[in-house]
Amino acid sequence: MKEIRIEEIGGFCIGQTENAEAGTGCTVVIAPQGMRAGLDVRGGGPASRETQLLNPLMAAQVIHGIVLGGGSAYGLNAAGGVMKLLEERDIGLSVGPTRVPLVVQSDIFDLSVGDPFTRPDADMGYEAAKRALDAPNYRDGNFGAGCGATVGKMGGRKTAMKTGIGSYAVQVGDLKVGALIVLNAVGDIFDWKTGKQAAGVLTEDHTGFRRSADIMRERYEESLTAAETNRSEDISSESAGSTSSGSALTTNTTLGILFTNAYFEKAALCKIAGMGHDGYARSINPVHTSGDGDSLYAVSTGDIKAPQDLVGVLGAEVVSEAILRAVKSAEGAFGMKAYRDLNFTETF
Repeated sequence: MKEIRIEEIGGFCIGQTENAEAGTGCTVVIAPQGMRAGLDVRGGGPASRETQLLNPLMAAQVIHGIVLGGGSAYGLNAAGGVMKLLEERDIGLSVGPTRVPLVVQSDIFDLSVGDPFTRPDADMGYEAAKRALDAPNYRDGNFGAGCGATVGKMGGRKTAMKTGIGSYAVQVGDLKVGALIVLNAVGDIFDWKTGKQAAGVLTEDHTGFRRSADIMRERYEESLTAAETNRSEDISSESAGSTSSGSALTTNTTLGILFTNAYFEKAALCKIAGMGHDGYARSINPVHTSGDGDSLYAVSTGDIKAPQDLVGVLGAEVVSEAILRAVKSAEGAFGMKAYRDLNFTETF
């Protein structure tokens, strides 16, 4: 097994645009000939568009684009710009007088990072799609949908960390499997091989990490004590997860696309996407909370024959590796430190 670039899987191209000052952007994956795709959503609060197309019961057998964006639900307009560009390039489902490009989209919540009123729109989607087709510009780090991505928000903004978008891919014989991840989790990030923490809630002096799960438990215990002495509000789910800067459990969502050149139809790809979520669970804690929109697409762009379960197992591994790349490639921004800014991470 050898590492390859995500683009070497073939059958698709990637374009990115971002507004670095506002802290938002979008990443667009285009398959001019179409790509078979499935989806598994594990978070309780997704912001998405047209994803029901990927239900195995739906008629569409291929899609032409996937948009990963910022802006939460406001950013879903970016897909309209992608559709416009694809129609101009004669890409899409033929319907007689024109073509209808089938484009799905999922967004992260980055409204609290930079300018909350600047979001990906149709113009940004159009430009990202144009770059994908004319001059693919994918990069790991603070780019595209990863521009406003952060983790470790349970302690508030001052102890959160900047992350971004990351990718990782491998080849075994002729089989290629890779993942692209926009890492915007509420919780902590761990190296899936060693179990050591790589990012998350920093201590107040930024010389170490705290554990998000510990913070949640401590706040719940404090609320019990306060209730017993009638010194605070009633116990609620928000009291176990909120911070002084707002509810950390409503400002998240990790998005990903798992690619393979093996041939699978939608039903199998939905299962592969589900197995790929094991990579989320190995590397992110907490994950799949009620306030996350954690979503993972699985895409087939080739005709290689390979066992479904092998692709799912490899998929989980490349997802975990892409998560680490999203941590280590990011640069500090908006007053938040990144992995490369810390002086205690050499052992991780």
